[in-house]
Amino acid sequence: MIERSVLVLNQNYEPFAICSARRAIVLLYLHKVQLIEKYDVVVHSVNSSMPLPSVVRINRYIRKPFRQITLNRKNILRRDRHICQYCGKNSKPMTIDHIIPKSYGGDDSWENLVTACLACNNKKADRTPEEANMKLIRKPVKPGYLFYLQSIIRNPHPSWKPYLFMK
Repeated sequence: MIERSVLVLNQNYEPFAICSARRAIVLLYLHKVQLIEKYDVVVHSVNSSMPLPSVVRINRYIRKPFRQITLNRKNILRRDRHICQYCGKNSKPMTIDHIIPKSYGGDDSWENLVTACLACNNKKADRTPEEANMKLIRKPVKPGYLFYLQSIIRNPHPSWKPYLFMK
């Protein structure tokens, strides 16, 4: 119970980190954070009891440097939700496709790599989407830190969803 995860928000309610409930209780006791949401469990000590925190907010704004998300196959598949960006299918196996092929001077970047099924990747071959008469479902973009938090949290507690902008 004390090892449950707790979402930590910055003073402006921006997702900051994830910590253990044990750490969150210590921060609450030291008055460094404020309780925003709680689990349906109460933690007891010798002298007192308190609800088990689910979401806490830091009392002071902490400036956080921008964290780069690594450009790799796993993160591209996560960004595109394992959906082919040409036909919209979710078939397996999926590949990574260069929108502008390397032979045309395309690079390895967030804006040039998309998820594609084998059939679409073979159909497009070493051509641009216009040459292959194929259209992208959506333009690829570089994901932010919120994407990173959303992707590492498998099954978030319902109280976390509004703060992570999840449905």
